[in-house]
Amino acid sequence: MKTLARTARAMTRSCGVDIVRYQPLEDTLLGQRGQLIRQSGINLAFDIGANVGQFGHELRTYGYQAEILSFEPQRAAYQQLKAAAATDPLWHTYHHAFGEVAGTTTINLSQNSHSSSLLPMLEAHLASAPDSAYVGKEEIEVRTLNDFWQEHGDRYSDRRIMLKIDVQGFEKYVLAGASSFLPYVSLIELEMSLVELYNGEMLYQEMMAYLRSLGFGTLLTLIPGHSNHDTGRLLQFDGVFGR
Repeated sequence: MKTLARTARAMTRSCGVDIVRYQPLEDTLLGQRGQLIRQSGINLAFDIGANVGQFGHELRTYGYQAEILSFEPQRAAYQQLKAAAATDPLWHTYHHAFGEVAGTTTINLSQNSHSSSLLPMLEAHLASAPDSAYVGKEEIEVRTLNDFWQEHGDRYSDRRIMLKIDVQGFEKYVLAGASSFLPYVSLIELEMSLVELYNGEMLYQEMMAYLRSLGFGTLLTLIPGHSNHDTGRLLQFDGVFGR
C-alpha cells in the first residue's frame, strides 16, 4: 500500500498536484490554539494589528464564536478588514493603532501590506521577503489600550479576554500603554522575532522576560511564522502566553 501511495503521489506531483495525509483541524497548531482559547473560556478577543482580518478568520475557522474587536490603522487594509467583518455581528472593527502614548504618527507602508510598521525595516527582513519593501507613508491615529479600556471597560470587565498583538516590532510599545488593561487579560498572543527585522524591536528573549514581568510567564504554545526560504531559518513565531 505504501508503494502504491508513493506512486500515486509521484504521478500527481508531475501534474502540479500534491497528495498529503488529511489532518483534522484540532490536530494542527492553529487548532491547538483554538483548544487553548476554549479551555480558557475566552469570550472577547482583542485583535491588534488586524491587517485585512486574517486572525479573525482563523478564530472563526477554529470554532471561536464570541466577540472580536479588530484594530487596523492602514487606510486600505482597514477597508478590507471592515468588509471581512461586515456580515459578522460579533466582529467589530476600529481604524487606529495602539501605542505607549496617544497622538498621530506616520506608518511605513509595505508593498505586501502586512509588513507595514511604525519602525524602520532592516535588511534581514528585506532579504527574506523582497515584497515587504516600503513603498510609502501614511499618517495614522494612535491610542493607548489604557484609554480604550477606560472608555469601554465597564462593558467588558466581566469577560475572559485574549489579547493578540501583531504590529511588526511595535509590540512592546502597545504593552507599555496597557498597564490598567492587562489585569483583565487571560491570554496574550504576540509575534516575536529571533533576529532583528525592524530597528528598535524587542527580540524574543527580552520579550519573554518582559511578559513575565507583566504576569504572563507561562508559554502555552508556539506557532511558526515568517522564515527565510533561501536559508530555511525561522525568523518569527507567535507565542501564546498565560498567567
